[in-house]
Amino acid sequence: MSNPSGTPAASAHPLPSYLQADHLGPWGNYLQQVDRVTPYLGSLARWVETLKRPKRILVVDVPIELDNGTIAHYEGYRVQHNLSRGPGKGGVRFHQDVTLSEVMALSAWMSVKNAAVNVPYGGAKGGIRVDPKKLSKGELERLTRRYTSEIGLLIGPTKDIPAPDVNTNGQIMAWMMDTYSMNVGATATGVVTGKPVDIGGSLGRVEATGRGVFTVGVEAAKLTGLALDGARVAVQGFGNVGGIAAKLFAEAGAKVVAVQDHTGTIFNSKGLDVPALLAHVKTRGGVGGFAGAEVMKAEEFWGVDCEILIPAALEGQITKDNAGKIKAKLVIEGANGPTTTEADDILNDKGVLVLPDVIANAGGVTVSYFEWVQDFSSFFWSEDEINARLVRIMQEAFAGIWQVAQEHKVSLRTATFIVACQRILHAREMRGLYP
Repeated sequence: MSNPSGTPAASAHPLPSYLQADHLGPWGNYLQQVDRVTPYLGSLARWVETLKRPKRILVVDVPIELDNGTIAHYEGYRVQHNLSRGPGKGGVRFHQDVTLSEVMALSAWMSVKNAAVNVPYGGAKGGIRVDPKKLSKGELERLTRRYTSEIGLLIGPTKDIPAPDVNTNGQIMAWMMDTYSMNVGATATGVVTGKPVDIGGSLGRVEATGRGVFTVGVEAAKLTGLALDGARVAVQGFGNVGGIAAKLFAEAGAKVVAVQDHTGTIFNSKGLDVPALLAHVKTRGGVGGFAGAEVMKAEEFWGVDCEILIPAALEGQITKDNAGKIKAKLVIEGANGPTTTEADDILNDKGVLVLPDVIANAGGVTVSYFEWVQDFSSFFWSEDEINARLVRIMQEAFAGIWQVAQEHKVSLRTATFIVACQRILHAREMRGLYP
């Protein structure tokens, strides 16, 4: 399953001056993934450097007046990785540890994800280095509006369409849409997706990523002979993605035995009451303190007896230090980049099937695409129609990727990169270089 020509160290790449070779962060992880796919690109390999350089990077200062009258400055980013297949598409995250390397990697994974499910978008991503929990609602609104104005020259319904990500939601998207609309002088609902339904959002969007995780999980279980009825599931992160995926797996007869988030790690060998846990998280902000479970040490989570593991929190969670402990047969990546390259190899050697983020969590961007199409036409679909279209797209994309993995005897991650990178580079080749 390894790359026929071996994987050169990410630091061997010609690096832009704004990155440190000895501390590449998530971008280094992405570069290693590109190296692995390069031998399978055939004549398109001459264009592969395109994938290793974001098309456009904007770093902005975001000044706001705090409630106490002082002026605070935050660092904001918008990265457009590749626009060969269509406008940029990707979320905006508010997190104190956001870095340029992270936003670059996330934008590149969006390029791959959009091409993997064949929606007509390129990859983009945004972020602000801020802990939003320390801001009042008014400060958060001022931060969002100022950031939107600063990146306004890059975004637009036909240019680059942001969406929610870590610590951002429908309200943040509503403020972004309103700010952009005020600046252009007309209501432009299609500038962001993940909006509230009342202002051009789509039914099914909130649950879409979790539903996509569940859909590819069901397909993989069928292909590997894993019975979902009674299968034990462990989930890291219990928000929109992990919580919805857990709910759908539980409804299919699986037992959610362990959940971890930033408030704690809980366990119940007989299966947690998922609806009760979702209600607890809604009122308490996390799984910590849930009555129907035992408390577990954080590091013990990775060694839980289970058939399915769903990392649905932040990137870089499964590493060479904990991958060896994992007992699951199936790892479904709900988060972006949760598994390091070294950990990927360890899981592969152990015979663990990893369903990579670039296909497993593509349900969100698929329904974002539906939202964008509905905004353009001002004609909205029912939730049943949306879910049916989502499931069909995810099933077809997964079937194609599975076939490529069997054909080349590679991991599903490399297979997804083969399918996606061929589509991106074929578009680049057909368009040619201007001027």
